[in-house]
Amino acid sequence: MKRHLISLAVCTLLGSMFTPVIAAPDIASAKIDYRKVNTQLPRHVRPIHYDVSIKPDAAQARFSAKVGIHLTLLSPSHSITLNATDLTFKKIRLLDANGKSISDDAKVTINAEQQTATFTFSQRLKPAQYRLELEYDGLIGTQAVGLFSLDYDSPQGKQRALYTQFENSDARRVIPSWDEPVHKATFNVEMIVPQAHMAVSNMPVLARTDLGDGFSVVKFAKSPKMSTYLLFLSVGDFERATVMADGTEIGVIAKRGSLDQARYVLEESKGILREFNDYFGTRYPLPKLDNIAAPGQSQFFSAMENWGAIFTFESSILLDPSFSTQADKQLAFVTAAHEAAHQWFGNLVTMQWWDDLWLNEGFASWMENRTMMRLHPEWQPEFNAISVREQAIALDALASTHPVVQKIETVDQASQAFDSITYQKGEAVIRMLENYVGADAWRQAVRSYMRTHAYSNTQSRDLWKQVEKAARKPIVAIAKDFTEQAGVPLIYVDDVVCKNGKSIISLRQGEFSKDLPNKKPLHWRVPVVAQVAGTKVIGSTLVVNGKASLQLPACGPVVVNAGQMGYYRTLYAPQVFTELRKNFSDIGAIDQLGILSDSWNLGLTGHQSIDAYLDLAKNLSADMSPHVWNQIANVFSTIHAYLQDDPTRQKIFQQWAFQRLLPLMQQLGWQAQENEAEQLANTRAAMISVLGSMGEPSVLAEARRRFAVMDSDASAAPAALRLLILAIVAEHADSATWQILHEKAKAEKSALAKQNLYELLAASEDKILAQRALDLALSEEPGLTTSAAMIRQVAANHPDMAFDFAIANMAKVNDRVDATSRSRFFPSLASSSSNSQMISKLNAYADANLDQSARGELQTVIAAIEYKIKLKRERVPEIQAWLDRLVK
Repeated sequence: MKRHLISLAVCTLLGSMFTPVIAAPDIASAKIDYRKVNTQLPRHVRPIHYDVSIKPDAAQARFSAKVGIHLTLLSPSHSITLNATDLTFKKIRLLDANGKSISDDAKVTINAEQQTATFTFSQRLKPAQYRLELEYDGLIGTQAVGLFSLDYDSPQGKQRALYTQFENSDARRVIPSWDEPVHKATFNVEMIVPQAHMAVSNMPVLARTDLGDGFSVVKFAKSPKMSTYLLFLSVGDFERATVMADGTEIGVIAKRGSLDQARYVLEESKGILREFNDYFGTRYPLPKLDNIAAPGQSQFFSAMENWGAIFTFESSILLDPSFSTQADKQLAFVTAAHEAAHQWFGNLVTMQWWDDLWLNEGFASWMENRTMMRLHPEWQPEFNAISVREQAIALDALASTHPVVQKIETVDQASQAFDSITYQKGEAVIRMLENYVGADAWRQAVRSYMRTHAYSNTQSRDLWKQVEKAARKPIVAIAKDFTEQAGVPLIYVDDVVCKNGKSIISLRQGEFSKDLPNKKPLHWRVPVVAQVAGTKVIGSTLVVNGKASLQLPACGPVVVNAGQMGYYRTLYAPQVFTELRKNFSDIGAIDQLGILSDSWNLGLTGHQSIDAYLDLAKNLSADMSPHVWNQIANVFSTIHAYLQDDPTRQKIFQQWAFQRLLPLMQQLGWQAQENEAEQLANTRAAMISVLGSMGEPSVLAEARRRFAVMDSDASAAPAALRLLILAIVAEHADSATWQILHEKAKAEKSALAKQNLYELLAASEDKILAQRALDLALSEEPGLTTSAAMIRQVAANHPDMAFDFAIANMAKVNDRVDATSRSRFFPSLASSSSNSQMISKLNAYADANLDQSARGELQTVIAAIEYKIKLKRERVPEIQAWLDRLVK
């Protein structure tokens, strides 16, 4: 055993002892037919290599740059067209393969709508290799698009750091390039930066030379062959700590003074990298892997998998001992694992076009949870499978859904593709398919996929071919059903008959739809697993053509979708469900959670009576798994909101819900007990949050008591509770309390805590205070990247107010939202509304501001609003009737 010691010394990246270990050839063994690849550029030019030199001027928010692009011209042409946005060209020169100048007087034509620049030459160019040299200027933004700045407070005063964010299509804002995934090339990068600052890119520093004028030129090693969206540049007053694992230098980079908060992720990254090296069968190919933590936030993303230089906002990766929780710790782990998984799924092997984005995101999401199971089983990550499935189905069961593999035509459409269908449904489908073919066959297929397509691009079918070959099962057809058509299968359990000591299960496939009850069901080939409750008797079948029968060699209550690996809802016939309810305590906790989730959602859609869920929740014993009680608590919070227009029944429901939840709350207490399981911290937080939000008197009083003394008594608000206490107080704040919170936010020194406090100012249920928060959001005080989060937080309680405010102040709001997320941000503010008038407002906004290709989020939000209106009309009366029977 070799012990790896963390080096906490400040590093300056003045070089590297390591030689790149890029083992694959420049040309991958799997050839691509470029004629069939989607593109928005002419097909007759292919980039080979970029030499990039950039000098940022952070104070003036501009940069100057040079790029030399080695390219191949495939057919005769007078012009070369590439992607470029907001760039001003000063010099254009074309050379042949020998370095001889061919032209230095090309005409440049900018197409802002297509985001392209076309260079037209006086002579017709023959097919050959060339070098295109460009000098140009560009802009440094304040939101996470292209090259952008983030300002923050430090003991030395105001500081400004620069970073890049290129996914999905924003490398073109910094480097004129073939900014599409299939156009992989190598990069040599140099940056001219202030002498006192650290420069960071994908590869290690080769040399740093002082220029004598307060600046240094930093040159980085040549990159592997990669897509433009994976390139990364950064400069600022940073510190770096490193550790070695499997021959790779793992680093964390953070603004000066916050490096200690990255120790946890640095240490965990060693195990993550070793796990992935083993699983993929292809070692991580770069000499270093950095995690760069940045202040602020984005409304589009929290982390980005740039090859060898992962960018992550501090709130998702740093742990502040004054307020970080167990949930924050787990978030830091899964963020690091997700982005590290991308170093293979996405970086080493990249989708050909954004149609197959899920090959990146679905697999990275699946790997993050699998890695947690391997390295932290005590966190019980298997229960995450159900929350993942629920997030996906919430969108996938609406008429506005789309397939996992979707047709992408424009940059806006690509930006809209980063949603729960791509991530969570992709992850859920992978989990189901791996369970169907077996973990060993699945890993064998993934390893073969990596070897075959390293440094190249793929489509979904390339993976399915490898899986089918390894598993020797008809996986291609099943995978196509779940990834190329939208929607959610519904498995009816029509009957369970005990005959000759066997359970004979009759299954039928329909479709679960939230807003199209009469929709003709699509057909899926559905892998189904069933188990006799309380036993190890388990069996599986494939539902084909809508029907199947399954036999289990024992009798008893039967759980379908045992283990909750399947991506479908399960609807039991009344007599079958009755048996499950009678024997609920014999069912494993993960299946209890699955049954509850299905029952609640099937009740909401009218597939079964909503009484089924409420009766089950009414009779559950207090010793059920905390995961089960978390689900119940969340549903209770939802019902509480549904009843806001019926205060009398809302009060009845509150009292009943408090009776159900308080025993667990009292058992857990407010603070961790000695030697308790780490995971209980999340349950404690969930119970306090739900009870506090619903206004349970004892919880609300205790939160206010602790808030009143937290500045003088540190024990009143330990790290695990500090923000939770503040959140409860903020939600129920009066004007005086809100002002106290505001003063805390202004005085807070921690950038992470300050960001959270300003968002809490926007969480008030009081409309006057919510308006005050909206006005504050558009001031300079919270910081440009916090403003949008405050508006979104107000929208959670006051969607109409937040949406109207954002529309009325659209220009200022746009300055505070990433360009890539504007088409999603404004509609998202309405997502918690159940007001039919909001639909007209959304359509008016879209007609004035959105191209048809950028309306995915809009359509999803409208469908969700219509569904909530339907629930109020059709399901809330059922809940009210159940409550009336409860009090009789």
